[in-house]
Amino acid sequence: MTNEEKLEIIKRYGKNEKDSGKSEVQIALLTKRINDLTDHFSTHKKDHHSRRGLLMMVGKRRRLLDYLANKDIERYRAIIKELNIRK
Repeated sequence: MTNEEKLEIIKRYGKNEKDSGKSEVQIALLTKRINDLTDHFSTHKKDHHSRRGLLMMVGKRRRLLDYLANKDIERYRAIIKELNIRK
């Protein structure tokens, strides 16, 4: 992920371009990294070290989503729909 992509995600989901701590921003950044790594595994099937990192990112995103669902269910539903996480 390039710096420009990261800044664009932060601007889109945060209050301003410096608001990277908001749960929605963190979830969106993790989703972008997860999607990039998923594409990486289609060509590098035996890259188990990166696969562990992917599983850790998925777990962190799951915890952030659980936190957001407990805190504000409407924000949770909005981010799920916008990022198309649930199939």
